[in-house]
Amino acid sequence: MSNTLFRTKKVEQSILDTEEPEHALKKTLSALDLTVFGVGVIIGTGIFVLTGKVAKENAGPGVSLAFVAAGVACALAALCYAEFASTVPVAGSAYTFAYASLGEMPAWIIGWDLVLEFALGTAVVAVGWSGYVRSLMDNAGWHMPESLSGREGATGFGFDILASALVLVLTAILVIGVKLSARITTLVVAIKVTVVLIVIIAGAFFIEGDNYKPFIPKAQAVEAGSGIKTPLIQLMFGWAPTNFGVMGIFTAASVVFFAFIGFDVVATAAEETKNPQRDMPRGILGSLIICTTLYVLVSIVVTGMQKYTELSVDAPLADAFKATGHPWYAGVISFGAAVGLTTVCMILLLGQTRVFFAMSRDGLLPRFFSRVHPRFRTPHRPTILLGVIIAILAGFTSLSELAELVNIGTLFAFIVVAVGVVILRRTRPDLPRAFRTPLVPWVPILSVLATLWLMLNLPAETWLRFAIWMVIGIVVYFLYGRSHSRLGRHEETTLGEIGNPPGGTAG
Repeated sequence: MSNTLFRTKKVEQSILDTEEPEHALKKTLSALDLTVFGVGVIIGTGIFVLTGKVAKENAGPGVSLAFVAAGVACALAALCYAEFASTVPVAGSAYTFAYASLGEMPAWIIGWDLVLEFALGTAVVAVGWSGYVRSLMDNAGWHMPESLSGREGATGFGFDILASALVLVLTAILVIGVKLSARITTLVVAIKVTVVLIVIIAGAFFIEGDNYKPFIPKAQAVEAGSGIKTPLIQLMFGWAPTNFGVMGIFTAASVVFFAFIGFDVVATAAEETKNPQRDMPRGILGSLIICTTLYVLVSIVVTGMQKYTELSVDAPLADAFKATGHPWYAGVISFGAAVGLTTVCMILLLGQTRVFFAMSRDGLLPRFFSRVHPRFRTPHRPTILLGVIIAILAGFTSLSELAELVNIGTLFAFIVVAVGVVILRRTRPDLPRAFRTPLVPWVPILSVLATLWLMLNLPAETWLRFAIWMVIGIVVYFLYGRSHSRLGRHEETTLGEIGNPPGGTAG
């Protein structure tokens, strides 16, 4: 039985499956498209909110160093993703990589995990986008009815019509074609990055040197907590994080790390890339470098504009401009956040449909969902199904507490990919690798350790929910995926041919 659970799918077979006419995606993306996708999904509300929050609560002006530390941790994972995505240019990201290195059941588990991660991520971001848009509408004197403004604060019926409509519109765009998605994303990302640059350049004129003193405030011990909402590392070892000081920078890094999540989604588009061997590493690493640079510059500006102890937690950048007598920039920031979140939603939805499509093509989910549209060459069936489900989720559900499931799902995928790189190097050293992760196995090992550290800093409640979802996934695999696996059926056919040679009978 263990042999069937950990059977691996050859890289050559994965690539061969992408050439089946009914299941082949159209190759239209370039390195620039991939970089734009990466920047589009990484830069969300995190850059406008987390910078001030962690500066005030965890690191002071040293928050810029926290972004550097988090960027380095992400870079370790990104190097592993770059090798896999260029070596196995197939839709599915960590799911496909796990199938080639760890085996079928681990691949199913990570695929199941990614489906949840991207679904919740899309819904959470859509609800956040709706909030920004309603705020801008309120400023213009237009007010949405309470019953159509979501579940938060609703006394009776509550449906977030804006969040739901956004998901449905983006679903239609993704059905029409990934190149159209790339063009829209390029336009929106250009607007978003322009807003970030305006914040950096304008804010630089309001910096006061005294606000950086002390750059690394004196360390403050934090009392260890208890209960299900406490970080797992505290429950396991009684260890409480330190705010401020040198260790406070690493505490802050574990918080701001989640502003970087998203570059892994780029890998899901490998199959739709014209030259994945060259362009996937450029897209993954390029988007991460650009975003890290912008994050560091924004954090330097905001802590220079206003003393870290006076920063607001909810809207630090906007409030810092108000404090310097320039409230107009607050509107620009809200506009940039609202526009920018549309691309985050689109790319998360793109990533989810590609993972679902890849699992369907392998038979672990119904093959019905892996047939592409005859004209657009997109996986329209899973895109429509998942788009409608997420639109309903975003409309009816308050998902703030589930947002951390997105984080633990992504971190779990990072570990799988890092381990997979080491295993595939040993089992298939002959594979042509256009990009090679440096210093294997040390870089993957460091990536796993950094990722585990971040996972342990998540609440025990998040781990419990994650475990429940994984158990459900394992049950689904044994009830459906294992018996419908194309790889498993191929092996059965091969064994049958060996047992029944031409002209003979099974003995």
